[in-house]
Amino acid sequence: MNRNIAIAAVIAAVAVGVVVGVIGTVGIGTNTGTAPTTPAGTSSPAVQVPTQTPVVTRLSGSIVIDGSSTVYPITEVIAEEFSKKNPDVKVTVGISGTGGGFKRFTIGETDINDSSRPISEKERSAAKENNIKWVEIPIALEGLSIAVHRNNNLFANDCISIEELREIWKPDSTIKKWSDLNPAYPAQEMRLYGAGPDSGTFDYFTEYVVGKARSSRTDYIPSEDDNVLVQGVSADRYSLGYIPLAYAEHAQDRLKILKVSKEKNGECIFPDSKSIIQGKYPLSRPLFIHVNYDKMQSREELKEFVLFYLSNAKSAVEKVGYIPLSDMYYKDAIRLINEGRYTPDDDKTFVSIYKEGL
Repeated sequence: MNRNIAIAAVIAAVAVGVVVGVIGTVGIGTNTGTAPTTPAGTSSPAVQVPTQTPVVTRLSGSIVIDGSSTVYPITEVIAEEFSKKNPDVKVTVGISGTGGGFKRFTIGETDINDSSRPISEKERSAAKENNIKWVEIPIALEGLSIAVHRNNNLFANDCISIEELREIWKPDSTIKKWSDLNPAYPAQEMRLYGAGPDSGTFDYFTEYVVGKARSSRTDYIPSEDDNVLVQGVSADRYSLGYIPLAYAEHAQDRLKILKVSKEKNGECIFPDSKSIIQGKYPLSRPLFIHVNYDKMQSREELKEFVLFYLSNAKSAVEKVGYIPLSDMYYKDAIRLINEGRYTPDDDKTFVSIYKEGL
């Protein structure tokens, strides 16, 4: 009897040991770090792989921009905002005038040229000689204003015609005094202010008003800096100048913006967003950036800057007082860049979709 009891005790002890061993193996109520066993004939549970945060490459490098003083305020706003989001990209913006900027752009010194006119044939040739390819991208609309001193009340209805402007600005002009333009005006010297010869505004104004690009009288006060022109006209009672509208609008407490008519007795149009968008104001024009084609293909920071420019152009353009292009234009332009649907020396792709939106 005692022998049977002893055998039973041994069997019980063995059973307990087996159970304890199984419990320890399964890990119930334990934290052994051992993966639980899976009963035969069942699938193994999916292994949970920790989610990894995608690696975001920060843009770095430098972008050099020069060119138009007219376009400069827009590009300056864009560059400041881009730099806030991409502090490792150094963006510098110069202001040497459209023509002065193209001199640097066509030899590869700059990445973007701010331009108040399309690229000229001479500049195309210079770029080709230096193997510089480019893309022409409209970014805004602008009206070139004709401004006089705020106390100048000589013009009927505060209006001047293109014909009168031509007589004033042509190379062989005989108008030296206000009375030379109209005998009823005072015999005071007419002091003129306008864009310097490196400015795209100079090219545009002389071609449209005088009738030949770069054809102008030389006895005037020139500057590629539009702020200098504003200061000159606003301080000189017998002055007259042509100044980009955004600069003149910011100084309307100091100068007067005239209406302009195509003919001497034609309809007088004041430059504002409506008349410029509709093309009724005689001195309306598009503004551009010209981008180095090869650099935009090979340098991510430059491509991203151009995309950022177009994505934020509307707000930047309005902020500085110019007129934005249509929302659809900016969206289409961004899409074309992302899809690579533009070519070297391209002055048609983006210009055509801008014109479609007018």
